[in-house]
Amino acid sequence: RRSGQYTMNHDHSKKIPDGPSFDRSGSQDSLDELSMDDYWKELENIHETRGNNHEERVALVVKEPDEGELEEEWLKEAGLSNLFGESSGDSLESMVFLSTLTRTQKAAVEKRVETVTQTMRKKNKQHQIPDVRDIFRLQNDSKGKVCDGSEPSTVRTSENKNETHDGTKGNFSLGTDEQKSLLEDMSSSDTDINLEISFAEQAANLKDSSVGKMHKGAGGDTLLPNFRLPKDKTGTTKIGDLAPQDMKKVYSLALIELTALYDILGTEFKQQKAVKIKTKDSGLFGVPLSLLLEQDQKRVPGTKIPLIFQKLIAQIEETTLETEGLLRIPGVATRVKGLCQELEAKFYEGTFNWENVKQHDAASLLKLFIRELPQPLLTVEYLKAFQDVQNLPTRKQQLQALNLLVILLPEANRDTLKVLLEFLQRVIDHRDKNKMTLKNVAMVMAPNLFTFHGFGSKTIEQSEFVMAAGTANVMRFMIQYQKLLWTIPKFIVNQVRKQNTESQKKEKKDKAMKKLLKKMAYDREKHEKQEKTPNDTDVPQGVIRVQAPHLSKVSMAIQLTEELKAGDIVARFLSQKSGNVQTLKKEEVFLYEIGGNIGERCLDDDTYMKDLYQLNPNAEWVIKPKQS
Repeated sequence: RRSGQYTMNHDHSKKIPDGPSFDRSGSQDSLDELSMDDYWKELENIHETRGNNHEERVALVVKEPDEGELEEEWLKEAGLSNLFGESSGDSLESMVFLSTLTRTQKAAVEKRVETVTQTMRKKNKQHQIPDVRDIFRLQNDSKGKVCDGSEPSTVRTSENKNETHDGTKGNFSLGTDEQKSLLEDMSSSDTDINLEISFAEQAANLKDSSVGKMHKGAGGDTLLPNFRLPKDKTGTTKIGDLAPQDMKKVYSLALIELTALYDILGTEFKQQKAVKIKTKDSGLFGVPLSLLLEQDQKRVPGTKIPLIFQKLIAQIEETTLETEGLLRIPGVATRVKGLCQELEAKFYEGTFNWENVKQHDAASLLKLFIRELPQPLLTVEYLKAFQDVQNLPTRKQQLQALNLLVILLPEANRDTLKVLLEFLQRVIDHRDKNKMTLKNVAMVMAPNLFTFHGFGSKTIEQSEFVMAAGTANVMRFMIQYQKLLWTIPKFIVNQVRKQNTESQKKEKKDKAMKKLLKKMAYDREKHEKQEKTPNDTDVPQGVIRVQAPHLSKVSMAIQLTEELKAGDIVARFLSQKSGNVQTLKKEEVFLYEIGGNIGERCLDDDTYMKDLYQLNPNAEWVIKPKQS
């Protein structure tokens, strides 16, 4: 099926489909007529607003890619473009990267390289065309274990089930976790999300096992499971805790992992590609998010969320979140249109009078802002993948896919989505008064995030009811589990650590060679001095040196104990008060793990330092404020 160049047809929104014709078993939960009614009414309001729109929007054209083009794009996105094309010789860095992949991640890469290779051969491109088997032969020859504890490209064996990502015996053995993941979704109490083993590997194990028959959640169950993250002694890593160079690696790994997960579960994962269209280059509504932030940062440096978006949310909250039907009851269309034009003219001048804006109008403007973005908030690339989450077999897998998708969003989209979801949760917190439950809010917001002008697909028109229920469920998931979705899975952080270690080994070898050549030029004493590493300097075993340049006590040697946590170290420094240094509050400073096998990582207060020290013994430890 080709996703052609057509705008989604909204006339259907006027008619509410008859209940009986819809087979309820297709949707995750039984969604009562009332809440589905909210969805269709919202579509009707959207249609009405569009009808009144003075300038009709340009439909966004989604380009149908040529054969192999998608896969080529995918490899570029995954940072593996040097596996093919002119630069295919220069793939040492990619080799390091590939050596850290899990079995299922490798299979996903192999599949795409194979397609690109065949396409190139067909087109007879004058490039050096590698053979897939050659690319992976290098790793298969090496005996290194990959991060999920499996052997590189072979089926898992029982001998290595207790080995961790670095080949040492570790306490997060595959044995128990694997059995646990096999039984996942079988018992209602099993709501722990395992972040230590690759999601795709878990899915593969579940599929191979007779215990873990894939099955949908029970039809009548309208309550979402209370998923939680078991505490990780080396600290939970959130999006925003890592340095940009490591985040780039996280992005590549998340893309490969998501693709591997979809491959295992038999769901097609296709990134869409938008053709560039002419958009407004200034203003508030209908302006690309990146451009909007650029103009806002000139006014308020460091802005991460569009100012108009922040102001609209503040305006809605100012009245009270207890208003009945908040977000569901639309503002008056003509008034909203007038406000929209007035805001465009006066918002940045500061002359717009907010006192005249009624709460329902502000809510309508907020939704209008989201819909009018020239590209969807969930991006053209991933909107379809977000929609397809509803097709995955188990709730846990749906949550895992959403987690990876959130990591893949561009920073501006991700930050804006986070603020939106947090606001929606605050609305739901007042459900006793405003009658807006999680389900109602999801029903009303789904059409604003998922039905995107000019970005339709024929299947939407064929099975609107299933589509509506499905996207509303994805919306519910995003609101309900937003705290989990902004976590970077530990197995991915471990893969980043492994990549950094491998790259450092390579650099060390190069440096050693240079050093050898210079050696003759140095006198003995100087040479010995240079050999002394910072770790040898007066720091005994089991003690770390913590630096705190912003605090009155700038450095301290800390004895590691089993129970010592990152928060304890920060507290210890903050208790050393001194008059001449500006006092920083507990929530303003954090302990950072810097260097060794990670670029930089902000530690959560509950990180057990001895466990982390064993994972990264060459790191430096610095207390400093978090960069916004």
